[in-house]
Amino acid sequence: MDFLPVFIDIKGKPCLVAGGGEIAFRKVSLLLRSKARVTVVAPALCSGLELELERGAIEHIARKFRDDDIKDCHLVVAATDDPVVNKQVFEHASNARVLVNVVDQPELCSFIFPSVIDRSPVVAAVSTGGASPVLARLIRANLESLIPSGYGRLAKLAQRYRDRVKERFSRSADRRRFWEKVLSSGVAERVFAGYMDEAEQAMEKALSKSSESQPIGEVYLVGGGPGDPDLVSFRALRLMQQADVVVYDRLVAKPILDMARRDAEHIYVGKERDRHAMRQEEINKLLVRLAKTGKRVVRLKGGDPFIFGRGGEEIDTLSAEGVPFQVVPAITAASGCAAYAGIPLTHRDYAQSVTFVTGHLKDGTMNLNWSQLAQSNQTVVFYMGLLGLPVICKELIGHGVSPGMPVALVQQGTTINQRVFTGTLSNIVSIVEREKPKPPTLIIVGRVVELQEKLSWYKAPGTD
Repeated sequence: MDFLPVFIDIKGKPCLVAGGGEIAFRKVSLLLRSKARVTVVAPALCSGLELELERGAIEHIARKFRDDDIKDCHLVVAATDDPVVNKQVFEHASNARVLVNVVDQPELCSFIFPSVIDRSPVVAAVSTGGASPVLARLIRANLESLIPSGYGRLAKLAQRYRDRVKERFSRSADRRRFWEKVLSSGVAERVFAGYMDEAEQAMEKALSKSSESQPIGEVYLVGGGPGDPDLVSFRALRLMQQADVVVYDRLVAKPILDMARRDAEHIYVGKERDRHAMRQEEINKLLVRLAKTGKRVVRLKGGDPFIFGRGGEEIDTLSAEGVPFQVVPAITAASGCAAYAGIPLTHRDYAQSVTFVTGHLKDGTMNLNWSQLAQSNQTVVFYMGLLGLPVICKELIGHGVSPGMPVALVQQGTTINQRVFTGTLSNIVSIVEREKPKPPTLIIVGRVVELQEKLSWYKAPGTD
């Protein structure tokens, strides 16, 4: 390693920044976040530093750097636009054995400012030793998705219980096992979700003698989105990677399922027309049973769990059984598929409202409010409506919608298998008979479909 990674306590300690521009302002901001006493020496200050001076956060010496400015300083930063001055700062700080950083000149640095992930009191830092600060920032951006903001609260909770854990477990190995178990359990998830009272209760149970007979389980209703794994939320990814069991639907794309923890148990409960791997009532009971054995269960659904996903029924059962749960929303199929097809669901010239409807046939009929769906200046999106498309077209035309109303079918939207078919209420059925789109296929009815050809941007790999 070219630099030893350490964390330095500079609370209340004098630090000097030479330079008054935007780069100096960024370094000053970092020092202030660490509660340092900051003095800026520069003939003039940028607007950001002027504001810090006005609020009394910094001191300002309005002139160029002098050698004796570093006296009694804990660390020094050179951020001027004059290479001669920057080198002067480095030489005098080095001679005085004061930590020094010359911005963008690693050869003139005794310490490096890393890219910081701040979840205080948890702090992670990434450095390339000055080789590529941009690369460090990109790595930090990736780590941001893996370190939720709740880690700071979790660290504070652990700090409050440190002494009690030491009293409870005399051996360091026992304490380590306790913390490993607790910090990867439902306690952590309750903290991340903001349920601090429940987290405290869970900690008390974990410390009690009966804790081993009362395992802590939880169910996470996670939306997997419309199919593109890049659209999965940070929280969904984190929960999937720590789940003991994944209970998943037919519409969950395989790349998304592959994001779950590799050694987790996978249980398929998908439903197809007239063929269900498991009835909904049985799924509800399964989630309860798994959670009550102490398992962390991800109930993974395509799209959003609360939009035609029956998530409300599942958490109703979980609530009645006293099982802790969380709901992680996702991009629903209508939003994701329309966006990837280049169809804005609303547009001030074409549609001022949008309606989501299930097109699932039951006993050969659709009990929908067709008069409402036939209103002008709106977009109607039908989920699960491919089989019932003839009925949809017939009823809309019968209730006054023009046969020339544009219609789009989006097959397996946002995935590599996406295909978009456009037509009108009068001819879309014949297009389906000819093209034979595969489910899941979303149906979009409305004038916004006229924009599809112009606004289409996504090209599935392997298509022209």
